[in-house]
Amino acid sequence: MTTRISLQALVTPALDGARLDQAAAALFPDYSRGRLQQWIKEGGLLVNGRQLRGKDRINAGDALVLETELASEETHEPEAIALDIVHEDDDVIVLNKPVNTVVHPAAGNRTGTLLNALLHHCPALREIPRAGIVHRLDKDTTGLMVVAKTLQAHRQLVKQLQRREVEREYEAIVIGVMTGGGTVDLPLGRHPVHRQKRAVIENGKEAVTHYRVLNRFHAHTHILVKLETGRTHQIRVHMSHIRYPLVGDPLYGGRLQIPRGCSNALADAIKQFRRQALHARRLGFEHPSTGEYMSWEAELPSDMQALLAVMQADQ
Repeated sequence: MTTRISLQALVTPALDGARLDQAAAALFPDYSRGRLQQWIKEGGLLVNGRQLRGKDRINAGDALVLETELASEETHEPEAIALDIVHEDDDVIVLNKPVNTVVHPAAGNRTGTLLNALLHHCPALREIPRAGIVHRLDKDTTGLMVVAKTLQAHRQLVKQLQRREVEREYEAIVIGVMTGGGTVDLPLGRHPVHRQKRAVIENGKEAVTHYRVLNRFHAHTHILVKLETGRTHQIRVHMSHIRYPLVGDPLYGGRLQIPRGCSNALADAIKQFRRQALHARRLGFEHPSTGEYMSWEAELPSDMQALLAVMQADQ
């Protein structure tokens, strides 16, 4: 199944002198850099009517014309997996992702993912890049996500994310007692040794995390986190870097820590909580069609509620 694509764009002054493939990625954000590079090689993306190479420099005012066919991006199979949908209209789906759910198929997780479930719920998502998924949550992070149902909606939501206009609030439980809130503004990139991890590195991408205290316990803190940027594992890495790792985090939490002198109930609860204590509780953005600001909240999942109750009782 294919979809005919016919798009035009003028190179903006901000992109003057940029490589063609870089400018194309900025002007046609619905499509991956790799896919655009392939279209450039095939002659499907022309500059002022001429075929150029991806590395060629272009100028402000140049006209980019994209004429090509898009084969269905998703070859993954639809699966009848229940979705906790909190809002749906012609443009977007807002859902509450449960724990132990991978968002996108990858090696070792080809089925049973959120994407498989979305393709069953809305088969038209096959025609949208990444099946409409504009941002992700880690496998064991719960909470709110938005999925675009049209190319226009996808484009608008990606732009809002890039402009940091999407409101994303999380609740987390960290190890250690914080004296107050703050901001972590440290660049993130792939860990130099452990390739499946991220780390604070000097030449990484900008990453900004704001946090404030909701409640303090004997050896833990319940915090509210707001993201400016959305880097992979951002909250988990930033909190670990400032020595307040998330409870239960298998990658960044370090060895299991049982507070000295805590109750047996708390010790057991911590031992049994084997995923990062992180929940995307609030999501807000301008609706891609109406422009109306909309927001949703999802209460803490039962496992985090139970853990907080035991911590409160241990005070």
